[in-house]
Amino acid sequence: MSGLQSRRMFQAGDIILKQGEKGDCAYIIEEGQVEILIQRSDGKSQVISTRGPGTIIGEMAIVDEGPRVATVRAIKDCKMLEITREDFAQRLKTSDPVIQMISQVILTRFRDTLTRAEILHESATVPPPEILERNYASQSDVVESVTISNEFKHALENDQLELHYQPIVDLAAGTVLGFEALMRWTHPEKGFISPGIFIPIAEKSGLIVEASKWALKESCAALKRMENALGQAEQLYVSVNFSSHDFVESDFVENTVGTTAASGLKPWQIKLEITERLLMQQPDNAKETLQRCRDAGMGISIDDFGTGYSSLSYLYYFPIETLKIDQSFIRAMERDNRSRELVRSIIGLGQNMGLNIIAEGVETREEATLLRQMGCEAAQGYHFAKPLPEQKVIELLKTWQPVKISA
Repeated sequence: MSGLQSRRMFQAGDIILKQGEKGDCAYIIEEGQVEILIQRSDGKSQVISTRGPGTIIGEMAIVDEGPRVATVRAIKDCKMLEITREDFAQRLKTSDPVIQMISQVILTRFRDTLTRAEILHESATVPPPEILERNYASQSDVVESVTISNEFKHALENDQLELHYQPIVDLAAGTVLGFEALMRWTHPEKGFISPGIFIPIAEKSGLIVEASKWALKESCAALKRMENALGQAEQLYVSVNFSSHDFVESDFVENTVGTTAASGLKPWQIKLEITERLLMQQPDNAKETLQRCRDAGMGISIDDFGTGYSSLSYLYYFPIETLKIDQSFIRAMERDNRSRELVRSIIGLGQNMGLNIIAEGVETREEATLLRQMGCEAAQGYHFAKPLPEQKVIELLKTWQPVKISA
């Protein structure tokens, strides 16, 4: 076993999979080569093919609980990425129902074919499976995705992730109201990996659930340390991002409320930041969960407002406290009348519904001034401060001078 729990090493001659035995994982071959053998009815073994880097073995076991239909033996030293049945089930659960059904049907029929047919050779008119698999791999990012997923899991388990905090500023008073917690990952070999890359992969693999729990716990602890360092008890809040995967967990509310209470923070000091997409994917479950969080005293923020479905009905249907205007509209509003009027409309809508409004991605004083004139209450962005690690935030706030924006 290597440093990563999901990466396996095999030496030449090792039996990796054995025909007839129950399996619970598949492997993507990163390095090395294997041969695939079947035990014929007359007791003889026959090599039917080989597989090399970029191909997958043992895939049937992660779809159903049938026995292995062939033996796989390493003919060169191999390094492999493991895909467990649990990991596959998590990804399949979040896929389109048609894809779920087709995946199961194809594998079931393939098993049936193998049990009926005696495989003696491959047709000369059909490319060998290894060539086809490599073509599939070259047309997708599945290998890279699995690799990053495994490495993200390792990072999560070995404290390689950190949170940076971007101040959210009151435009009228110029004071800091709170922070948005943003996950950062600096890989020991690859360096900084963009959240735009690892967050979607963590969501697809289901790892985002543990990552979110870690982020909430760390955010609470960090805010408490900031309060102690600044002598500002119960004056700041932290906004933590959650995904649709978090909301299907049965203990989500209990864990969120319990983590907040254990930290010594007040419930209002934690804001749950979610996207419009989450609300549309599972509206009934989301409403119940969010209402329980609101009843416990926590706030609910809608991130990137205006970029998704933007249905006005859900502003009434869900217990939302804050709208965050997407930065793409903020950056365009000075040069584009339509963007400016859209921002103005969102601010007016929020005011009419008694919601708080935060503008994201504010980079210039001109943008901040325009937003203040439109009635926007708060903003975050590089004009005020970039996302910073905890200690840098403490240093910043110790010398913070209110950045008042005129209306």
